[in-house]
Amino acid sequence: MRPLLRILALWRGRALWLLFGLLVSLAAVGAGVSLMVLAGLSLAGWLGGLIALRVLGPGRVVLRYFERLTTHAATFRALTDLRVWFFRGLARSAAGGLGFSRAGDVLTRLVADVDTLDGLYLRIIVPLAGALLLLPALVVLIASRFVALGLGLGALFAGGAFLLPWLAGAGAAAQGEAVTAASSRVRIAALDALTGLREVRSFGAEGRMLARVQACEAGLFAAQRGMAARTALAGAGSFLCAQLAIIAVLFAAGADPLFGIAGLLLTVACFEAAATLPRAGALTAHTSAAARRVIEAAEQPAPVPDPPRPVPLSAGFTLRFEAVHFRWGRDRPQLFDALTLYIPEASRVALLGRSGSGKSTLAALALKLASPDSGRVTLGGTDLSELPASGVRARIGWLAQATHLFDDTIRNNLLLARPDADEAALWAALDAARIGEMVRALPEGLESWVGESGTRFSGGQGRRLALARALLSPASILILDEPCAGLDAETERAFLLTLNEVAAGRTIILISHRLTGVERLDRIWRLSGGRAVAAAG
Repeated sequence: MRPLLRILALWRGRALWLLFGLLVSLAAVGAGVSLMVLAGLSLAGWLGGLIALRVLGPGRVVLRYFERLTTHAATFRALTDLRVWFFRGLARSAAGGLGFSRAGDVLTRLVADVDTLDGLYLRIIVPLAGALLLLPALVVLIASRFVALGLGLGALFAGGAFLLPWLAGAGAAAQGEAVTAASSRVRIAALDALTGLREVRSFGAEGRMLARVQACEAGLFAAQRGMAARTALAGAGSFLCAQLAIIAVLFAAGADPLFGIAGLLLTVACFEAAATLPRAGALTAHTSAAARRVIEAAEQPAPVPDPPRPVPLSAGFTLRFEAVHFRWGRDRPQLFDALTLYIPEASRVALLGRSGSGKSTLAALALKLASPDSGRVTLGGTDLSELPASGVRARIGWLAQATHLFDDTIRNNLLLARPDADEAALWAALDAARIGEMVRALPEGLESWVGESGTRFSGGQGRRLALARALLSPASILILDEPCAGLDAETERAFLLTLNEVAAGRTIILISHRLTGVERLDRIWRLSGGRAVAAAG
């Protein structure tokens, strides 16, 4: 229950909505049961029952509609808050990307597991509250005439509505974990096949990838069958309790026919209202597993937490790496061995090295996406561990090797770097990146759609849009991580010539595995053996 209680605690901001929906639901349940009792009394000839039916009948319809409206509105609001909380937690703990997480697994937690949690309120809490209201009503009303019958019906109702669902939930805990894990494996396999579809087709591996997805699906179906079997067993037990209760009331009806008819309809209405609880019991196990996975992903600690009392950033932006040792994990090789590097303000520096030498890791350390195992990194003379991450990333901009353009307008892609930028600033950044004229020639200008991952533009145009976004940011230091990767020689040369003419007054750190000879640089460093060696002055 701990994961479910944690989710409920996260929903406290929607407590009024959730409580209001619950009260409306209880009113609808009460109206439905009362309608059945009054119908029984009317059949027995009580005139007051007919009058009450005329009033209560339409009222129940309105309450049922209002119940659906309020409970679903409360659920949608609660899930919206949960998704925002989840994304913020994920962004905090995975600021440098998903790292060693699987994209399909993260997608499952964000979509499927969060969607599963709508059952916590609609299919578990609301029906359970209704059953808690009906149990004393059933016992009191029946026991007012037949004490033993009332107590017996109460025991049967408690068994069918509470005991059997609890047993189903406790027994389905393993199946709940299995269903969520199997669902994640299906999405991982499907997403892997889709993102690599070009390679899959080029190597004729469609059948193998399909077989892999189908194998994962078979595991999911097996887990779902196990849960369905426990749910069916609990449902059968609950149905048996209901039938025994009806038989007991029919035996008692001979002593008092009028009371017997009303009691029979009351019993049927109460047991029907609680008929969904056996399924809710098994659903609780699945929901708890989904809640645990959502909380586990969202509450992972930030790789580099902010200090309790951050130091304000100084005006300077000299960047230093002092005797830095670093590895990404205990089971991974050491990348830096007492690495020392000095990058003055407004300088242009190149960091060269073979693949795996730690060039991109150096950028991650500078951006406070990782922290040294020992040694320190300073910005303006202050250790990054004493500075807030938001301040560091406002001072240091990053143009990644695999730059992502969002499926949105050019304007919104640029505003990611500086949300308050005006029209003039946007065009200035585009002109500085030598792509302003191309954007002006588009029919919709800044409102032109970029397409998924920038598919509406060539590789060079997409890279220039990304450069414009980096230039738009107020950062004093720009780290360009393999900015020409994937570009042809002519486009690469043109891009670097543009880079030579922009970003005056800023520090430029060019990360590359080679130089073309057109870069304007103050210093070149080569990363080798975990250290930085000056290659040129």
